[in-house]
Amino acid sequence: MKFGKVEDPSQIDFKLPKDHPKTEKVLKKNKSKEFNVFIGSANWNKKDLKGFYPRGTKDELSYYSTQFNSIELNATFYKMPSPEQILTWKEKTPADFKFFPKVPSTVSHYRRLLNITEAVTKFATAVLNFDEQLGMAFLQLRDSFKPKDFERLEKFVQDWPQEVPLAIELRNAEWFEDQDIFKKTTELFEKYHITNIIVDTAGRRDMLHMRLTTSTAFIRYVGANAASDYTRLDDWLVRIKSWKKQGLKNVYFFVHQNIEKASPLLSAYFIEAVNKEFKLKIHVPVMA
Repeated sequence: MKFGKVEDPSQIDFKLPKDHPKTEKVLKKNKSKEFNVFIGSANWNKKDLKGFYPRGTKDELSYYSTQFNSIELNATFYKMPSPEQILTWKEKTPADFKFFPKVPSTVSHYRRLLNITEAVTKFATAVLNFDEQLGMAFLQLRDSFKPKDFERLEKFVQDWPQEVPLAIELRNAEWFEDQDIFKKTTELFEKYHITNIIVDTAGRRDMLHMRLTTSTAFIRYVGANAASDYTRLDDWLVRIKSWKKQGLKNVYFFVHQNIEKASPLLSAYFIEAVNKEFKLKIHVPVMA
């Protein structure tokens, strides 16, 4: 993943910012004692995850799902999935494996949230075939989608089918620079139970807003293929522990790298730490 890549990661201050003041208030609304952690990669492509698959692996998803408990499903961004395709993916994976499908580019990038009722309905109808294996869909908007388009975003959120849990990633810096806009947007998400995605990447520290709008933390972590990748994960463990005490219910954490073949190693490190801290038994992926 090249988004937010910098030439020299050692020049970046990777310290996590303090929580947004509203985050604790949101988390305290959750009275459930349930705590779920799903950690995955961005894809199961053998070409990207070199050295991860044993020689002779014929079905990449089937093997991937023995090593991870979830996948950030970017394939649905490039092509609208059919119900049949969803069922095929589902049948290849264990019952406790979760899919996090990305809303197709037709909706987010080409039509920019205009005239998308049919496309959203088609997508939602398809992904509901994941049944209990549907984690959460997520929408990633273009960097050129700015606060001037707020009304489009508002209508999209209001019309989104409630049966499909949704997270949204805003990328343009103006959403974070103008505090009135940020407040208005996050309150909209909170009202309609939309999870506000946090992105941790070297070149875009503004996206590390720490403003949760539901009791779910959806974090897209982009390593820089540097030693600091591991200490950054240590810091995330501390933050998640703090959020859990306040009422955090779900952690959806997806590990990216500028060079993706290192993602399984980074994921394994984080999963081991999470297991130890929270006394969980998430499988730790191994390299072939």
